[in-house]
Amino acid sequence: MAVFEFRSATEQVADYLRGEINRRRWNVRLPGSNALAAELGVGKGTIESALALLEQEGLLVSQGRGRPRRIDLAKRVGAPSCSIQILLGGELDRSRTMMIELERQLQSAGYAATFSTKTLESLRMQVKRVARFVEETEADGWIVLGGNHEILQWFAEQPRPVYAIFGRQATLDLAGVSICRAAALARAVQRLVELGHRRIVLLTRPDRRKPGPGLFERQFLDTLARYGIHTGSFNLPDWEDDPEDFRDCLDGLFSYTPPTALIFDQTHLYFAAQQHLAQRGLVAPKHVSMLCNDPDMVFRWAVPKVSHIHWDSDRLIRHARRWVGQLARGKERRKKSLVEAEFVEGGTIGPAPRTASA
Repeated sequence: MAVFEFRSATEQVADYLRGEINRRRWNVRLPGSNALAAELGVGKGTIESALALLEQEGLLVSQGRGRPRRIDLAKRVGAPSCSIQILLGGELDRSRTMMIELERQLQSAGYAATFSTKTLESLRMQVKRVARFVEETEADGWIVLGGNHEILQWFAEQPRPVYAIFGRQATLDLAGVSICRAAALARAVQRLVELGHRRIVLLTRPDRRKPGPGLFERQFLDTLARYGIHTGSFNLPDWEDDPEDFRDCLDGLFSYTPPTALIFDQTHLYFAAQQHLAQRGLVAPKHVSMLCNDPDMVFRWAVPKVSHIHWDSDRLIRHARRWVGQLARGKERRKKSLVEAEFVEGGTIGPAPRTASA
């Protein structure tokens, strides 16, 4: 199903100006913001915000207050371009709106950015396979989505510039961006506890659990413990990254001591579980509360609306785009960025079933 994305006026103006610059409409300097506002029929504030985005990309250079921006000719399409390979976690990421938008913005900025022909999933999350693929692929820099600790550690030890999006990067010396979910998670768990839930389960990918729980998983277990809930493998069950094993895991959970609340690491896990549980006559929130760790535009169309942890994907894209811009200018920086998240309560969580006992 196609997903419609609504872009802000600032982003649309930036896209237009970027395209005109790359078509060589202007060669040295851009017209002033007043002239551009009059030409495009938008407010001066929108123009200034769009110009600021192009400055972040390095396409424009400020000449001081009240003076037209200078165009960095090296950033135009047709000039030597920075080649970026985007190594995705799995095939599902190719249709992920955020990653499609990141690729589009990098290409619009004049960079040779493309999704890699293989994914971490197809390379079986094995360092040797990833290393062989990277060494055989020509690129000035790599953006890696959802890498495990071993893979990101290998990248950090290489001379190749790399930027990590998500993944287990916290203790590694490389550039990247992560989502700070701690406060949102604490609020979500607090709300579940207020609703009487004690048997709360987090279903997360194997690379987030092995060889030990990742930061978010540890925060989840610590939060449960603060509410006096004994934690163990029940709260963070083991399953292989396979649809059949995922369904077996769900069946196992509900065969003995059924959980009253489920938190899912990714949207595809949420939807797969929702369908599977419905076939067993289990629906949210009547029989089990359900919450997703990631946002999805489809959630707005769901009835009831899906409870989830939300974060601004545009901010994440800007961080990654800024890193590429710096790399294109010969400045590789290993700065880590955080994007704050918030808990959005929808209709898929409710009171724990009365038959549930602590």
